[in-house]
Amino acid sequence: MSRPKPGEHGGGRLPKGPLPDGTRLRVVQLLATGTNGGAQESLVSTVLRLDSSRHETHIISLSHGSTVARLQRLGYATEVIEDPNDQRAAEALADRMIALGAHVLHAHMYRAEVVGVAALDLVEQRTGHRPFMVSTVHSSRFRSPDDRELLERITPKINRLIAVSDAIVDKLVAEGRDTTPISRIYNGVDLERFDEATGGDEIRAEFGIPLNAPLAVVLGRLEPEKGHPTLIEAWPLVHHHYQSAHLLVVGEGSERDRLEGLAAAHLRAEVCCASVHFLGRREDVPQILAAANVVVMPSYREAQGLAIVEALAANRPVIASNVGGIPEMIRSGVNGLLVPSHDPSALAAAIALIFRDRALAERLANAGHALVHERFCVDDMLRDIEAIYALAVGGSEADVPDRRGVRYSEV
Repeated sequence: MSRPKPGEHGGGRLPKGPLPDGTRLRVVQLLATGTNGGAQESLVSTVLRLDSSRHETHIISLSHGSTVARLQRLGYATEVIEDPNDQRAAEALADRMIALGAHVLHAHMYRAEVVGVAALDLVEQRTGHRPFMVSTVHSSRFRSPDDRELLERITPKINRLIAVSDAIVDKLVAEGRDTTPISRIYNGVDLERFDEATGGDEIRAEFGIPLNAPLAVVLGRLEPEKGHPTLIEAWPLVHHHYQSAHLLVVGEGSERDRLEGLAAAHLRAEVCCASVHFLGRREDVPQILAAANVVVMPSYREAQGLAIVEALAANRPVIASNVGGIPEMIRSGVNGLLVPSHDPSALAAAIALIFRDRALAERLANAGHALVHERFCVDDMLRDIEAIYALAVGGSEADVPDRRGVRYSEV
């Protein structure tokens, strides 16, 4: 098969400066995995709200999963490159980047960075042009020495890193990845989706939960770092004092079977065991939050904690672990409660306090709701991301946030 000449592709010659009027910036969003999680939610929010008059968005995932299915249901053509071999996946991605005439590649998560950089190397070899690459670092996980060595090697080939919290900025610096400019951009949520959420009564009816029964909700992937075992250990302590209380565990993941086993072991009393409900993945998160008296995030590590932002947007009090990027959002006793991670007693006491003190719960929820409107609106996130995309075609650095989240034009 003949290759395009340098600087050419299926859509014509790539511009070297700002795009002509009526021409849209072609952006490929690359997901490392098509399952669920904060990274995937951030991508969905980006795709849904990106200015379509200025951006032509294409979505590629390196695996199938529930987020891929969700995007397809929403009407977005989402391609999947399902190949465990990074080099073959990179070759397939490079072919698509050239065919699409992509100006920007936006990678989400570790494997997307690795495959994305390799793909752009191939695009440059074949066309003489290298698309602009952005990577959002969504995970607080510290990589193995081999992974860190690889990341240090490929980071200079990435034009901009987006950190979703100050904690992630610190992580990137500790890993030696500040060889590339870093912008701190918090994940935002669609405030309208959560502000006016109704349907809480229907959620309670679905699970046989009385309207006046205390209800806690935990949202998140069922993976080890999310801390569900601590919450399950805490629940009998809560249930001892609030025997009508219920807990909804929302999310999917590799730990589900083990967590259900832990629940059965810790919650031997029939009535207590019946108070914990594993819901799996749900599309009606705003309605579930509308039903809740408190939202709990017992994470052992957390980059930011998008579920916290969603809960605050829904005007619900939040209890969370004092780890990672969470303290950047939650000031304990002001707009939520922070507890040590791995501490079932402290977590149980905090849940019981919220159930007991409705005035405190309302005050925390209202303060958290105001914070989200001030700092975590998805439109603010998109403004900053779009400013970074514009750098690909001569946009101004003055519009781009730095590693403190401050736009250079504001300094």
